Amino acid sequence: MLVYGLSTCSICKKALKALEDSGVACEFRDVRADPLSEAELAVLIAEFGDRLVDRTTNDWRGLSDWLKHSEAEDQLAAKPKLMARPVIQLEGTYYLGWDDAVQKAVLPAQ
Repeated sequence: MLVYGLSTCSICKKALKALEDSGVACEFRDVRADPLSEAELAVLIAEFGDRLVDRTTNDWRGLSDWLKHSEAEDQLAAKPKLMARPVIQLEGTYYLGWDDAVQKAVLPAQ
């Protein structure tokens, strides 16, 4: 399992803790420290489209008008921190966020 996110993100920390507590082995990738390649970003954009950009943050509000109206790929390439998170890759399937549906899908049944 691969978890994409930010090391400072409270939701990512919560997800990683829950995965660890459940005995799930996972690798974490901080997209700010190790940005996604164009190919990796293209896969995530194909999977989630514009939902991959978190438009509720101060970082997004601080973008230039040109960048706000550009494609999600351009926004994420300019500011990886804008990525909605976490993104979890498990056996070729991608999940976005850490809601009940994602938890049910990635955590072992108890």
